[in-house]
Amino acid sequence: MLNVLILGGTTYDSIISLPQLPQPVPQTIHYAPFHETIGSTGAGKAFNLSRLHVPCVLHSIIGDDPYGHRITETLQQAGVNFQYDIDPKGTERHVNLMDQEGNRISIFVTQSSEHPPLDLIKLEELISQCDLVVLNIISYTKELIGLCQKHNKPIWTDLHDYDGKESYHEVFIEAADYIFMSSDRLEDYRSVMETLHHKGKKLVVCTHGKQGATSLTEDGVWREVGIIEDYPFKDANGAGDSFFSGFLYGYLHNKSLEECMRLATICAGLCITSEELAYPALNEEIMQQEFEKYYR
Repeated sequence: MLNVLILGGTTYDSIISLPQLPQPVPQTIHYAPFHETIGSTGAGKAFNLSRLHVPCVLHSIIGDDPYGHRITETLQQAGVNFQYDIDPKGTERHVNLMDQEGNRISIFVTQSSEHPPLDLIKLEELISQCDLVVLNIISYTKELIGLCQKHNKPIWTDLHDYDGKESYHEVFIEAADYIFMSSDRLEDYRSVMETLHHKGKKLVVCTHGKQGATSLTEDGVWREVGIIEDYPFKDANGAGDSFFSGFLYGYLHNKSLEECMRLATICAGLCITSEELAYPALNEEIMQQEFEKYYR
């Protein structure tokens, strides 16, 4: 199987669960269950892919602080091959407000450095040894695009809640061969997908939460997939990264596009049944069982 290098995306987060997101007025909320856990898009993808036995390496930046140590310990305990550089600004931390519909407000209470000191010799070695790169939209990873292109590595990226015009995403869009995103902030997601298709992307996939997902292939074919209603909702944190990982798992096993979309749907559906970034009991056998249950 191909080796995957995931670039960027580890934080330590406080997750606060509310019946609904608060209105922008002064108020007191007397009860709000919360937990603290590792977060961000790189960790989410690495947890999923590792549990699915996809050979992968995660590189990120963390602080030499208690939060960075917790991230390292958690990833190592999960069997993730984690490589990192130290960010002098410390570990990035978020507070995520989550409602019962899966909506989220993310508050960055600290931010990582845009240009941290990186061991570029080690990073070039990691890039040269992998078969494909998952380039997450973290500021420091922009510096690594040239190395990915130097070694002719296919680039997959996840634009998350891209609004169709934000300039920050452009460098990632230009570099990527395969693009994933959500329609949360898109008034007309199909036109955005078509624009990306016209830029020569091999695949564009857009997720819509409870409304499923849409894909557009290099040859202009559209496909839709709905969600699986049976999965009981607990927490939507990590669902997008789980969808991405389930799709990539199918792709690496030479599955058809339709099968990849269905595996992605299963992986995301399992994720929302737990409070973690990835379904804790996820493995290849469960994925196959769920596929047989819902799609055979």
